[in-house]
Amino acid sequence: MSLNRITYLFREGLRGVFSHGFRSFASVTVIAACLIIMGSFGLVAVNVDNLIGNMEEDSQILAFVDESLSDSDALSIEGAIRSIPNVRDVQFISREEAMENYKNTYGDSSVFENLDASVFRNRYVIRLNDITLMRDTAATVDAVNGVADVNAPVSIAEGFIAVRNVVSVITAILIVILLVVSVFMMSNTIKLATFGRREEIAIMKMVGANNSFIRLPFVVEGLVLGILGGGLAFFAEWGIYELITGKLVESLTGSFIAVVPFRSVAMIVLIVYLGTGILVGAVGGVNAIRNYLKV
Repeated sequence: MSLNRITYLFREGLRGVFSHGFRSFASVTVIAACLIIMGSFGLVAVNVDNLIGNMEEDSQILAFVDESLSDSDALSIEGAIRSIPNVRDVQFISREEAMENYKNTYGDSSVFENLDASVFRNRYVIRLNDITLMRDTAATVDAVNGVADVNAPVSIAEGFIAVRNVVSVITAILIVILLVVSVFMMSNTIKLATFGRREEIAIMKMVGANNSFIRLPFVVEGLVLGILGGGLAFFAEWGIYELITGKLVESLTGSFIAVVPFRSVAMIVLIVYLGTGILVGAVGGVNAIRNYLKV
């Protein structure tokens, strides 16, 4: 295909964008809105995954050693705990260390002056690789000979995991629905353009123009609208995300919840938005003109 022909096809596609100003604006707006909704749920899912990842880094199980065991016997069961699958790290805390930690946590009040280490138990702080397996891991640790009791925040971990699963399912469903809506709107916009040029398309078919030559300007029109929608959605999402997370950071100061900075995911979001816009535009353009090529 010659350069002049390629230039003509792309010029016709761009002309279609600007000659249908309001309809083009409506298509870009709908695509941007769909992408913003889709991206917002996606960013929520990213933050939930990040939160659970942080929990996995900090998650721990406390295994209290049987009080009848001496310090040396208590230390001897460390190997059995380390050999348990999903255990990332094990740290032994003696009675004396537990007492000092308690004092440091609640302050050096005179109330603790006569506190004796014997009221505390030797324990192991166990960190995990995967908090989704916390319940099973805690049960296995509890079965180790010499472990009297296990304290594990299973309900909290499972609550966050349930939230992540729900968010992931909702996000997947919304992505499918919004993609279908975007393609439908794009197709209708380009169908209006092709309806006004149906006679021109019929003449081009009769003089021997192939389907690809006729289709390309409309595909270009869809691509341009898709790229504009993706770009608009990206900058709008950036502003909305920064505004909302800024308010959250202010209200969650000192909390264990950390928000993922938009800059760390900006390139991925931009690629996804532009890629989705291009896909929606191309599919919409091809779908819109399909019936007019059956001459």
